[in-house]
Amino acid sequence: MATTTHSVPRRAEAEAAPARHRRGVRGRTLNFWLFVGPFLVGLLVFVYVPIGWSLWLSLYKARGTVTPTEFVGLANYADMLKDGDFVHSLVVFTVFAAFAVPVTWAASLGLALLVNRIRFMRAFFRSVFFLPTAVSYVAASLIWKMSLFQGLSFGLVNTVTGWFGIDPIAWLASPDPPWYWLVIITIRLWLQCGFYMILFLAALQNIPQELYEAAAIDGAKTGWQTFRYITLPQLRATSVAVILLLLVAAYQAFDEFYNLLDAGKTSWGRTPLIYLYKIALGESQDYGHGSAGALILALLICVVTLLQGKLLGFGKGDE
Repeated sequence: MATTTHSVPRRAEAEAAPARHRRGVRGRTLNFWLFVGPFLVGLLVFVYVPIGWSLWLSLYKARGTVTPTEFVGLANYADMLKDGDFVHSLVVFTVFAAFAVPVTWAASLGLALLVNRIRFMRAFFRSVFFLPTAVSYVAASLIWKMSLFQGLSFGLVNTVTGWFGIDPIAWLASPDPPWYWLVIITIRLWLQCGFYMILFLAALQNIPQELYEAAAIDGAKTGWQTFRYITLPQLRATSVAVILLLLVAAYQAFDEFYNLLDAGKTSWGRTPLIYLYKIALGESQDYGHGSAGALILALLICVVTLLQGKLLGFGKGDE
């Protein structure tokens, strides 16, 4: 009788355990979709649907309307690849990325090393260098254009160069010599270095101090040797990620070029995005060719990014 009395609760508990497990799984699944669902819906509506619609438009004539009118196949792609201005903008910005990306990477890493070494007011300097990241590209462009690199003699940079007997330079008025690149590179450094400095700073603070102590015991000199053989290899994963982000950002440049170079009216320094913006949203409103150009640019970014990731070993982790 006693055996029967105790076996009934155990049987009931054994039957209830799977039910609790199923309720737990359902609860976790519900929580997952409550948190992730809105973001997935937003991603689908604002990213993947526009990409799919752009791909669909690129195969049709769509002038003045986002509704496809006449199927043209790959003719829009062929037209864009034959468009000298579009191809020139792609080539120019590939060269621009080849220069801008290493310079920004080196400046960000240098700032991170400096901030990491100081022992006082580190939070202050970290904030000071990071703050420009929060500044609007449009606002920064106006400051650079109307104050720092004003082409008249009372511009700040022209005032400083005037002290050394140099005549005022029209920084943004002419492509010969191409002084406008100096303006654009400096504004991008000011706006972007703080963000990437934070990434490098986090990676630097994760390097075990035991590595430096072991190197010192082995006779390694502080400075270049420890940087070359310890710091830099430990930052490899962060460096690769930063370079990939910089590369994508270089091809997606728009705001500073648009505001510095007369709303993209100049024939020099015209980014691929500004050119596509004028095709799709300018007077012609040619969404078919604009969509084809946008997908060509996206494909180019993917190819260059994959090649760079392959060469630099993206995802392999620190050595």
